[in-house]
Amino acid sequence: MSNAMRVLVASRNAKKLHELHRVLESAGVDGIELVGLDSVPEYPEAPEAGATFEENALAKARDGAEATGLPCVADDSGLEVDALNGMPGVLSARWSGVHGDDPANTSLVLAQIRDVPDGRRGATFVSACALVVPGGGESVVRGEWRGTIAREPVGDSGFGYDPVFVPEADSRSAAQLSPEEKDASSHRGRALVQLVSALAALAER
Repeated sequence: MSNAMRVLVASRNAKKLHELHRVLESAGVDGIELVGLDSVPEYPEAPEAGATFEENALAKARDGAEATGLPCVADDSGLEVDALNGMPGVLSARWSGVHGDDPANTSLVLAQIRDVPDGRRGATFVSACALVVPGGGESVVRGEWRGTIAREPVGDSGFGYDPVFVPEADSRSAAQLSPEEKDASSHRGRALVQLVSALAALAER
């Protein structure tokens, strides 16, 4: 891997790193070494203050590329619940007031739509993924995954709101899917696939 192009994934979430790795592998892209934030010197990360997933993803990718000099991939994702007018949206990770408290965030969403009938519990998982190459341009792509919100969490794989999100045409929650099944249809999987050609071009430099 010594000649591989190092690409920073602006995340400390090992599952996100593995997800991108699997997407590149299944697309036949080699020559790229993915590194997470834990593998580079710490740098100040701007707060996620954007009004859209795209703004937040681009800001994270720009920070990472500028601080490390490496091409940087970053994503911002969340859940848009129809009955909550698209909320929690960009506030998904801190909906309950504590950043990253998945059970509390999930419980709050379930409580807020407790009285919403089954036919109106639609929701969309959204992921915006950005790639910023120092001196080489920026791209940002979006993936969406439609489904409904279950009444109780089910399943123990995945993270975030996965246990209460039931994808369209499935009876299982996202937390009951295998990693491969999730990659094939998830919002982040759909977004990352759109970055494959740009990442493949980096590998050929």
